[in-house]
Order: sequence, then structure tokens, then C-alpha cells
Amino acid sequence: MIKRSQFLLALASLSIVGGSFFMRTTFSSTSKPKIVTDTSRYKEIRHKLWSDNDQVKHFPNDIPTDAKGVRIAYSPEFLQGNSFFQIRMKEPPNKIEKLLSQYRSSAKHKYIGGNTNDHINQPNGVPTTFFYTSDSPMESFPATYEILVLNTDDKGRPGFKWNHGDSYGVAINSSASEIIYWSEKW
Repeated sequence: MIKRSQFLLALASLSIVGGSFFMRTTFSSTSKPKIVTDTSRYKEIRHKLWSDNDQVKHFPNDIPTDAKGVRIAYSPEFLQGNSFFQIRMKEPPNKIEKLLSQYRSSAKHKYIGGNTNDHINQPNGVPTTFFYTSDSPMESFPATYEILVLNTDDKGRPGFKWNHGDSYGVAINSSASEIIYWSEKW
């Protein structure tokens, strides 16, 4: 026969284990922001949810009617973590060439392929973005993409360069007739 004290000890142990599990699942499900990929939310994100309109002024106001294969990736700011917004689409080749010419002339930094870690580690490099809208789990842009940085803002402090900041621009793959508009904050 189980004594009352053993029963209470077992009950307390189960409560602690169950409570810990409940707390972990509750907080772990909210500790990471979810990535929004629903293209029907593009206008809402572009015009309402992204907090700095200057960083997305180069994004189209609406998804162009001639765009194909549209993908978005949006992660809102969470605590002191990063946030990003990308829209990827195929456009007619003549339109892509015109956009490439336009953005090349106004870009402050230019890279071929890679990702933000590759770019910032180059001489005079700046942070860019990862390939969030990729069709595969890869996070780097293939060498067919030209990454054009339109602006960056280092909000770090001495000794902690780029600890906080933002950057935005486009990544263009002429051979695939594709453009990715991106903005990133951290």
C-alpha cells in the first residue's frame, strides 16, 4: 500500500514534469516568429506591417499582373532578432534587363551570388540577405544572381560593427528572368 507522503511526492513530481512540458511548448511555439509565405498578404506586409517604408520603396506597390512564380518570405521583428521581407518573381526578359540597368546604376555595393555572411566578410563588405524565397533549403544565391545593395545603415557601436542595422536591395537573375526585392533588419 502506497503511503500518503509517497503519493503526494509522486503527484508533485508529475506536476513539475507536466508543468515544465506545458511551459516549454507554450513558450517555444512563441519564441520564434513564423515566416509568412502567403502571397495574398503582400500588400498588407508592404504597406502596413513593414515598419520602415524607405526600406521597401523599391518594392512594387502591387504584384505586377505579368509576374509569374511569385514567392514571398516575411518574418516580423521579434525582440532583438532580425526581420526580413523578400518577394521573388519572374518578369518578361526586357523588363528584367531594364530593372537590372536601373538598379546597377544606383547600387552602392554589388555581389555575384552568395549570402550576407559571404558579402560582409569581403573587403569593404556589407550585410545583405539570405535566399529566403529559394525553391530549396539553400540560403545562398547561386552565381547566376547579381545582388545589388541599394542602401545599408550600420547601427552598431564601436567594436561591434554591424551589430544592429539594416540593408535593402535586389537580386537579379537575368538568365531566369527573375528579380528578388529584399529588405533586412537586425
